[in-house]
Amino acid sequence: MKFPVSDQIRSVHFPPISEVKGWLAHREPGDPRPLVDLCQAVPDYPPARQLTDYLATMLDDPAVSRYSPDEGLPEVREAVCERYGRLYGTGPSPRQLCLTIGASQAFWLAMVTLCRAGDEVIVPLPAYFDHPMALEILGIRPVFLPFDEDRGGIVDPAAVARLITPRTRAILLVTPSNPTGVVTPPDVIHELYSLARRRGIALLLDETYADFIPGGERPHDLFADPAWGDHFVQIMSFGKTLALTGYRAGCLVASEPFIHHALKAQDTMAVCQPRITQHAVMYGVRHLDGWVDANRRMMERRHDLFRLEFTRPGNPFGLVASGTFFAWVRHPFPGLSGRDVARRLALEAGVISLPGEVFGPGLEGYLRLAFGNIREEAIPEAAERFRAL
Repeated sequence: MKFPVSDQIRSVHFPPISEVKGWLAHREPGDPRPLVDLCQAVPDYPPARQLTDYLATMLDDPAVSRYSPDEGLPEVREAVCERYGRLYGTGPSPRQLCLTIGASQAFWLAMVTLCRAGDEVIVPLPAYFDHPMALEILGIRPVFLPFDEDRGGIVDPAAVARLITPRTRAILLVTPSNPTGVVTPPDVIHELYSLARRRGIALLLDETYADFIPGGERPHDLFADPAWGDHFVQIMSFGKTLALTGYRAGCLVASEPFIHHALKAQDTMAVCQPRITQHAVMYGVRHLDGWVDANRRMMERRHDLFRLEFTRPGNPFGLVASGTFFAWVRHPFPGLSGRDVARRLALEAGVISLPGEVFGPGLEGYLRLAFGNIREEAIPEAAERFRAL
């Protein structure tokens, strides 16, 4: 290549899951142990059969191959809003919602609508790696709130307040957390919302895993405030909820004026979420609440069993925080980075995970483990491989 690329993208690290899976080419070819995949948060179960059967009936309709309105089909947005009512008690109207190409595109839409280059967004650590990557590419400065292990991954609103400057545009929070799995309590969310309102900025919640909160508890009741759109923007995904990660099924929820401006970027970025994805989402939110709840309970069992096995005596790895989809662990090798340890686990123990440093600066002592790809029967052996390393 004989021409330069942007300095902003040159400084961003390579997609970490692709990097980790690339290490497997160096794994000992004669290793008889099956690979334990704790790397990527992709459900190992397929979509509901009744959903895929329904989609098969749609393929002969020529309209399914065409654009929809930028924000999505009205009937799909109406169905999504009805589900918000069931999950949150109340929720947005269809005009306060834009269907997106996954939660990742919803995040980009939110950022380009909210921020200019040089603005700041407060990002608690550890952070979902795609968020700082996107901010840095856009020239937006992530202001990191250091990880406080003693708080178990719960953000301290007072510490957040100390980071706000005239350039701050938003407080970003992922709950349940990717990578720790921790669910931020509703009272803490309300404190952050009140802080955003007092300081004239936005609280941006990424609630990709909201359907996996233990016990099916309500995430918060911010939508009960008639003026929620003044200081609250939400990113949501149906990819994990409905096992549709490859369909790229997300949405952006915000005030009508915010969505109006976001559609300018939507039109130039993606035009619309694919119609086949919209039909999948509509069927899922109308008919699959019970199926979703059963999968939540299954993921809870995986997490509970993993926590039990991992914390048995003799494991030098320490469990710092965990939740239905993830565990955040401290590795026992002083002087080695998370990348060094993750690579050793991959090549010597046949376990793939993500190094802590991809989730933010100063996190080289940690690893992220994901439970989407590990069945209950494989969990005891997986925990034993950590002991054996």
